[in-house]
Amino acid sequence: MFLLSKIVALFSQPLHWVIVLQVLTLIKATRSPRMARACATGALALLLVIGWLPIPDLLIRPLEQRYAEIAPDADLHAFDGVVVLGGAMEAGYIAMDHRQPLLTDGAGRMTAIVAIAQKYPSMPIVFTGGEGDFFGTGPSEARRAGNFFTTMHLSESRIVLEDRSRNTYENAVFTGELAGIDKRKHWLLVTSAWHMPRAMATFEKAGWNVTAYPVDFRTGNSTPLTRYSLAMGAQRWQLVLRETIGLAAYRLLGRI
Repeated sequence: MFLLSKIVALFSQPLHWVIVLQVLTLIKATRSPRMARACATGALALLLVIGWLPIPDLLIRPLEQRYAEIAPDADLHAFDGVVVLGGAMEAGYIAMDHRQPLLTDGAGRMTAIVAIAQKYPSMPIVFTGGEGDFFGTGPSEARRAGNFFTTMHLSESRIVLEDRSRNTYENAVFTGELAGIDKRKHWLLVTSAWHMPRAMATFEKAGWNVTAYPVDFRTGNSTPLTRYSLAMGAQRWQLVLRETIGLAAYRLLGRI
């Protein structure tokens, strides 16, 4: 399933579809000029659609709004601990060449934890994330996260690291197997808002008592119609396609 998820992730990148259409254009250029023109036109149209941000945002928004955003000043004393999912630390092969902890565009997962840890100094923090790259090298994401927490002056005694998991399902299962972790207690679950529906369903299926703490929002209540960016559009299309496929696959496998 891990290998299959990587293959699906590869084909969920919409710019790859543009490449396929361009290759078909070259193949059909001599034998079928009409088909070649259709493929070239399709590639151009796809590029135009990919970059218009209101469309992918319209698909991402329902995922992000599934669970209510928790205000930074909310009272969290009722919770016994917080679990944060990996996905916010730069890949291991890059991290190996730098001394500073490197964050990705999912950095909201880490900054939220630091804020919670400072406000609630006795609350345990569990970070779950191993090596997400298929041919990954270097330290696990959990170890990289541990280095980040150290630079934020958080006590190592309150940090629990799970470094075997490679996906959301393994996050839930392997973290529940850690010594001293009681899934029946009341835990906060921290991950990106667009990923929260799958994360919550997976953890609940695995027997966790969790409350959603969504972070790393990518959309607002609306997106101006003038917003256009090919780079951002490609990223957001890949995000929503990957998450939609992930939800469908987890339902099919009985993981949620």
